Amino acid sequence: MTRTFVIGARKSQLSLRQVDIVVTALRAAHPDCVTQFREITTQGDTSIQPLSQIGGLGVFTKAIEDALLSREIDIAVHSLKDLPPLLADGLVLGAVPVRGDVRDVLITRGARPLAQLRRGARIGTGSARRAVQLKALRPDLDIADIRGNVPTRMAKVESSEYDAVVLALAGLERLMLAEKAAHIFSLEEMTPAVGQGALGVEVRADDAEALEFVSAIDHEASRVAVTAERALLERLGAGCMMPVGAHAMLIGGDMQIRAILGRENGIRVSERMAPVKNALALARQLADELVAPAVVPTPDDR
Repeated sequence: MTRTFVIGARKSQLSLRQVDIVVTALRAAHPDCVTQFREITTQGDTSIQPLSQIGGLGVFTKAIEDALLSREIDIAVHSLKDLPPLLADGLVLGAVPVRGDVRDVLITRGARPLAQLRRGARIGTGSARRAVQLKALRPDLDIADIRGNVPTRMAKVESSEYDAVVLALAGLERLMLAEKAAHIFSLEEMTPAVGQGALGVEVRADDAEALEFVSAIDHEASRVAVTAERALLERLGAGCMMPVGAHAMLIGGDMQIRAILGRENGIRVSERMAPVKNALALARQLADELVAPAVVPTPDDR
């Protein structure tokens, strides 16, 4: 393959590490391939406002997609949880490499687990999904908005600005920082974001050569799972500030999906399994269940 492919991504430490992972996999599949890298600054990188005020999903990906559409780059590498379920016209998800750990973790001073944090401890997160689940576990916690990359957020704990922050385990593992986790949340304690732990490799739909190039690192089980999760998010019409989480997993020939939505009266949970061929229909059904009106029992039902 004689073409040089230009890969674009954010310039954060984690994003650069994710590009390394993708490039290493591509070179293993195509030993003679040549790639170049271009750093792209997104709206999410330049703004210090809460994500809810600058648009939510897409703030970390739109500038990269614009560069892809304008042919400044040939391949985009994203954290898949940042990528809206509906891609820009003319773009396709060319590959989903092997997915990392989907769980969330708590970073604290002195490696204190959640149960040992002081009453009213200040926990930093910019995620409504994480906030509502933290409150369900510990109603006394003070949930405070936080921005910044992984090292910045961890430094705010060490400086006592926050008692703890919640981060994705996959990101910590990619940065060789997983040992810093004081508490790893179970999937029941903290259902992850749609696409969490996965990378998305995006290309132009009309670029057959790039699509063939990246398809070599596509991992079918990971793609099928995140596709179901993204179908659920699309059905909800949800942005990243909506308190929604979902996790899909292949079990034999079946797909198990767990989804949660924070509502005014608590967290609604839907979990079910269906044959893989029905995974998208199941995801949309669970989305409908999450937003369905609560059933108020009549006197005869009590």
